Amino acid sequence: MNFMNKFVRFMYGRYGSDEFNHFLFLGYLFCFIINLFFHKNWIFIVEMILVFTIFFRTFSKNIERRKKERQLFLKMKRYIRRPFETTMKNYKDKEHIYKKCYKCKTILRLPLPDKKGIKHTKCPTCKKKLIVFALKHQKIEIIRKKI
Repeated sequence: MNFMNKFVRFMYGRYGSDEFNHFLFLGYLFCFIINLFFHKNWIFIVEMILVFTIFFRTFSKNIERRKKERQLFLKMKRYIRRPFETTMKNYKDKEHIYKKCYKCKTILRLPLPDKKGIKHTKCPTCKKKLIVFALKHQKIEIIRKKI
């Protein structure tokens, strides 16, 4: 208990861990496993840089700078995941189909068709016709509209 109190006092005012540190740690583990098989010095150097960065970010007292780094990481993560967004939603949701309008980039949630058939539907925002597999006309919900 005495050690925990000292550690808590030591960490007071320091940044700690966040999603970016977790990503760096996964990168370190990946490099470590690769280095077990190939034994390259440059991979070891990358590992040490990652470990130093993780410890530096965890024990840093410059919290504002670490928050900016985290926000930049999250922005890049969203930018990388955006093209796969509709595919991931289609995989997870078993009752709807997600389709992106090619003109206005709005993501639409369409009902899952009962049978295979090509139907045309209109985007509610830009009125462009979309080709989808559907049988009956149901209300289309706008999930995310690009601004």
